[in-house]
Amino acid sequence: MRIDKFLKVSRLIKRRTVANQACEGQKIFVNEKAVKPSYNVKKGDILEIKFSNNSIKVKIADIAESVKKQDAASLYELMD
Repeated sequence: MRIDKFLKVSRLIKRRTVANQACEGQKIFVNEKAVKPSYNVKKGDILEIKFSNNSIKVKIADIAESVKKQDAASLYELMD
């Protein structure tokens, strides 16, 4: 699955266009490398999203084409 779609499905970013722009702006990193929106994510990848003054790091636990809102958090595990 493409990273921009994963970010939307997992609800880490609300809209796919915003996820796409974040990738283009080099704010999304997978395994410590900046990625383009077309990057294909895999289970076990470490995903980092950089915001203006902080960042969030998650490990991809599962990949699904669509999930219910309450199950979206099951697609990733927060890391410190």
